[in-house]
Amino acid sequence: MGYAAFAERMGQVNDILNAKSILGWDARTMMPPGGAETRAKQLATLSVLARDHLVADETRSLLDKAEAEVSGLPADSVERTICAQTREAIDYHLRIPADLVRRRAETGSIGQDIWARARADDDFMSFAPVLEETVSLNREMAEHIGYSAHPYDALMHRFEPGETVASLKTLFATLREGMLPLLRAIAEKEGPRFDFLQRPFPKDQQLAFGLKMAERVGYDLNRGRLDTTVHPFEVSFTRNDVRITTRVVEDWMPACLFGSLHEAGHALYEQYCDPAFTRTPLATDLVGLYAVGGVSFGAHESQSRLFENHVGRSREFWELNFAEAQATFPDQLSDIDAETFWRAVNRVAPGFIRVEADELTYDFHIMLRVDIEAALIDGSLKVADLPEAWNAKIKEYLGLDVPNNRLGVLQDVHWSSGQIGTFCNYTIGNVMAGQLFEVATKDAAVAEGMASANYVPLREWMTEHVHRHGRRYSRNQLLEKATGRALDPAPYIAHLTAKYSEIYGI
Repeated sequence: MGYAAFAERMGQVNDILNAKSILGWDARTMMPPGGAETRAKQLATLSVLARDHLVADETRSLLDKAEAEVSGLPADSVERTICAQTREAIDYHLRIPADLVRRRAETGSIGQDIWARARADDDFMSFAPVLEETVSLNREMAEHIGYSAHPYDALMHRFEPGETVASLKTLFATLREGMLPLLRAIAEKEGPRFDFLQRPFPKDQQLAFGLKMAERVGYDLNRGRLDTTVHPFEVSFTRNDVRITTRVVEDWMPACLFGSLHEAGHALYEQYCDPAFTRTPLATDLVGLYAVGGVSFGAHESQSRLFENHVGRSREFWELNFAEAQATFPDQLSDIDAETFWRAVNRVAPGFIRVEADELTYDFHIMLRVDIEAALIDGSLKVADLPEAWNAKIKEYLGLDVPNNRLGVLQDVHWSSGQIGTFCNYTIGNVMAGQLFEVATKDAAVAEGMASANYVPLREWMTEHVHRHGRRYSRNQLLEKATGRALDPAPYIAHLTAKYSEIYGI
């Protein structure tokens, strides 16, 4: 009886967070511009309400009784895991004042609206004041959370528990060592043809094809939908309502297609979480106060990058699916074959925009953001100097001169919403995707499915080893169970080396 009452209480926390997610989805897809200020207050209210419900005396009393009731179960049982995660989350939130939660939520919602206008107008100075407030609030947050080496470590804990500035330094050095020689060798080669991707591709046809490919890899439209937005995202309101968004660029066909596949990968993690975990802490980020089932943002990103890159950008995928692309876009692709298309969508071309970056240069965009965020939080970089620092990093890593802030420091939504500490998740997701895909494709059923455009076995393998577990295991526990080892960049580097050596004849 004690555990059941506690479980229902935690279901209420999940309900509140799902209501918050619905308002957030609406704000980024349907809401008229004039609603930004009041929506910010609504979102802030729900954030504080969820936090207060979690740390309330009644919740703690119910948790005490639940812990006593399940104490005889194995330590790794679902019930004891839920109790332990809830206890950890309560302790975490009790260190952070409720007023700080409210101020962060309000600033984040207002910031998104200011950022959208600043980005459209290429006006960094109009965004700088709210960004300064965001940085200040995150510094305050780090001090309340606590850290041993660097304040940025505390902020990353919310998104990727266990990662630190020191651990990322080691990971990034390994990646650079493996990727830079390949990137330099490619720079000496002639790139594949890609001009046809810039032909006019009608919006409706792009959306229809992107959604068809998302369904093909497993996205369940009975429990989902596709909409358009400025910056694509996925959001779930339990596993039974998981929505994805993409953006359409009529003269750059890959944006919509691969945006759809990317967000579908995220959606699969939510749609195929164990139904028994619905409305429980194993489908709720109690620390970050999000209704999300992935064990970490990096683990979640592993699924989006896996289905976007290892599946959607593979030669095998287009040998099997290109005929449908041609049928959808006869005027644009009738003179193109599958091999030419595959090479084009894997062209390496250092560019300014992270979400449009090719698979090989993508992680350099992440490294520069992590460097900058850490410097903002420790105070060694001022917001006013951010564009200059950003442009210098792009020059250092990619050899490019940034022409304006819209293509530079204003391109990402993350800082405007208050998310500082999450960029490392993208590279960790890439590394995890390589590791998981390497093992999955050793399964005969998965390999046979990939060779016949049947992606059900791959999705089922991922569900068995990743999706269904929700937040039950830590990231490295999940990897160890699925692949036999903790995070390992070697398969990812091997994947990049093999693929691009073939494309560029290295």
